[in-house]
Amino acid sequence: MPGFPEFGPHLFRPEAVDEETRAFNAQLEALLQTVPAVHTQPAAVTRAQRESGQGVFGPIVRSDMAVERRIPGPGGALPLRLFVPERVDGVYLHLHGGGWVLGGAHHQDPRLEAIARTCHVAVVSVEYRLAPEHPYPAGPDDCEAAALWLAGNASQEFGSDRLVIGGESAGAHLTAVTLLRLRDRHGFTGFRGANLVYGGFDLTMTPSVARWGERNLVLSTPIIRWFIEQFVPDPARRRDPDVSPLYADLRDLPPALFTVGTLDPLLDDTLFMYGRWVAAGNEAELAVYPGGVHGFNLFPTALARRANERIDAFIRRVVEAAEPAGEAAAR
Repeated sequence: MPGFPEFGPHLFRPEAVDEETRAFNAQLEALLQTVPAVHTQPAAVTRAQRESGQGVFGPIVRSDMAVERRIPGPGGALPLRLFVPERVDGVYLHLHGGGWVLGGAHHQDPRLEAIARTCHVAVVSVEYRLAPEHPYPAGPDDCEAAALWLAGNASQEFGSDRLVIGGESAGAHLTAVTLLRLRDRHGFTGFRGANLVYGGFDLTMTPSVARWGERNLVLSTPIIRWFIEQFVPDPARRRDPDVSPLYADLRDLPPALFTVGTLDPLLDDTLFMYGRWVAAGNEAELAVYPGGVHGFNLFPTALARRANERIDAFIRRVVEAAEPAGEAAAR
């Protein structure tokens, strides 16, 4: 794709990192050193701080465009947060990040509103249950239920059955799990694309996670280990393909865009999953951003704008693409 260099060693050289990104990363690392790391206090404390606006990144910005909705879910009423623009060409099912422990459907309102307006899609963000109060499989069960509801109701609710799914970090993990569950449990392969942004796909920990160490650039090895322990307490379960989709049969999945920065401990997760996705016969793109930390596309930098522009272009492209052969029969 023009303007985006192909994958290669040049992306990982120090000189590939632009000055703005380098300065931002230094400021971010210094800021994170002034507050307790998330794995050193109960999840409920971090959640309360963030909701009150006292978290490290300040108050949560809410969109006037957002509308709350509830559908039946496996744990009771399942909240959804909707962003519906005037023109709807498709529907984007969004699964938020936060290590399966933190975050919420209302934490990325500005970005989700931008996707809705720029891509002409109704955005449906899922308020899935969080660990440790609700460990695996609660969160994946909720995401599966939301996707199944959308598969059956998108046309009636939003005027389009052109579906895309995606998320960041734990949300990218849940995206892969949800696609596999819909394929295997419900025979549904109707999603047109998957937007997989710096996901964690191997909960036994890839080399880049295990070797990262204590350095906190949003994530560190101890933080990731703690998230995994909250979500899947039993280590024996962590190589199950429903927990670590890197080990799943990945055939018959939609075109995907994999996005990651070179300073993300989850780098290997993206590189490995991209390789397996393609080897399974699926279409995929890999976008690696020099100096990008975990969550980089949610910060106010030129690097974030580049990444989000490519993500938006991908969503528009898969929504506008002609219906794949055999897709209608799969519905």
